[in-house]
Amino acid sequence: MSNIVILTGAGISAESGLGTFRDEGGLWAQHRIEDVATPEGFARNPQLVHDFYNARRAQAAEAEPNAGHVALAELEAKHTGHVLIVTQNVDSLHEKAGSKNVIHMHGALSGALCHACDHRWAAPPSMSPNDPCPRCAAASTRPDIVWFGEIPYAMEQISVALSEADVFVSIGTSGEVYPAANFVADADQYGAHTVELNLEPSAGASRFAETRFGPASQIVPEWVTDELSR
Repeated sequence: MSNIVILTGAGISAESGLGTFRDEGGLWAQHRIEDVATPEGFARNPQLVHDFYNARRAQAAEAEPNAGHVALAELEAKHTGHVLIVTQNVDSLHEKAGSKNVIHMHGALSGALCHACDHRWAAPPSMSPNDPCPRCAAASTRPDIVWFGEIPYAMEQISVALSEADVFVSIGTSGEVYPAANFVADADQYGAHTVELNLEPSAGASRFAETRFGPASQIVPEWVTDELSR
């Protein structure tokens, strides 16, 4: 039995129609990151930020898991050890595909957060700055998303998982966003076999013991098949 920790990034959801902030087209291309993905941007123009995330929420709600998501759910169901997915993605495609052990380190579009009292609740399809918090009634609603400059969620839990991992796999990540970009070093330090599955080599590809490149819908199912046959 082995423990597998899988880090996923935007690359695994790209084939489901959800673009990354590095794509030339799509929602991100219409806005500066500083305006829609930072606490300062939200303080300047909360309506703009809500409009942006309302659009992303609608887009994610219509998206369907691809073969990469489905393969990871199959791995969790059939692997004799423990499988944990740590995702940088804010969509819910892993859960839609059937994965149950998922940590959303950057939050989720499906969540709302009160920045006055830290209460969390399920986000409606559309939110606005005037929405009252269900607990404290303050008009302080924001998306439950970790923005640039904020600390990702569940870092202690992730650190423990990396220390216990026998296999660490990074799928569809750029290798440029920290602290996730350093997970491979953490896992390697504890003796895990490290694997990168990506469309093309990431900034940290040389840090992995094994690499496979190609579309996630192709290489992730292939890797899962190999892993389950061990």
